[in-house]
Amino acid sequence: MTIIIAPRLHDVGGLQVRRAVPTLQARSVGPFVFVDHIGPAVFEPGSGLDVRPHPHIGLATVTFLWDGVLRHRDTLGSVQDITPGDVNWMTAGRGIAHSERTPPELRAGENPLYGMQTWVALPMAHEETAPEFHHHAAPAIPHRRHAGAWLRVIAGRAFGEESPVRVFSDTLNVAIDLDPDAELLLDDSHPERALYLLEGEAQLDGTDLPAKHLIVLDPGTRPRLRAKTAVKAMLLGGEPLDGRRHLWWNFVSSSKERIEQAKQDWTEGRFGTIAEEHESIPLPDR
Repeated sequence: MTIIIAPRLHDVGGLQVRRAVPTLQARSVGPFVFVDHIGPAVFEPGSGLDVRPHPHIGLATVTFLWDGVLRHRDTLGSVQDITPGDVNWMTAGRGIAHSERTPPELRAGENPLYGMQTWVALPMAHEETAPEFHHHAAPAIPHRRHAGAWLRVIAGRAFGEESPVRVFSDTLNVAIDLDPDAELLLDDSHPERALYLLEGEAQLDGTDLPAKHLIVLDPGTRPRLRAKTAVKAMLLGGEPLDGRRHLWWNFVSSSKERIEQAKQDWTEGRFGTIAEEHESIPLPDR
């Protein structure tokens, strides 16, 4: 039975985002344990997104934008702007901290932001891997245009294409743009899948879908997605997790003790420093 999930609203860096995973209905979809829909938003002159330095362990963050620019900085020394169609993949592994902000030079006027950020839990054998950051510019991302559909394979494999982004388990992550009346048979090559509808009016096998919701798809099926208006969506999933994961704040681990250690490491400043950053998000009290 198809499950439809209404995301919850959260404040992230001064912006309301919609969080569809984790929920009681879906703690994960494939390796994805966190799904945030960002925007569409337009910041007034003088403002922008400001996500102060914060830590991660045991996961990889995946950032993809349809509009706007974000500047990533981390404790490895990476400084990278992500623009529409690019993919930022940050493997936290045993520990990394990063910030995400609207670049200062774009704050003089209005500046938009629209996209999705997801977290992929690393397999147990890779939870303590060395942290890495990789940026893939839009032209390097495999894509297909056919009959009003534009498909970009962000990570993993789908629709006969494979992304150059390094993944640690079988992954499905595709940005979908459909013209009005376009149709698409969804890929059935992964055991767990979900479709997030960012905008537009669409049907799945003739049934209307609510916009800004996550639709968990039945395994082994090939439902037909039809756009009644222009549609933006993301298809994600892949191989199921190889065991239970604990999520606390920005930490993901198969071990509760490891999360306790990460809390202490952040409090005591053992994640390293980020150039040009002089503040950070403190450990929550909860």
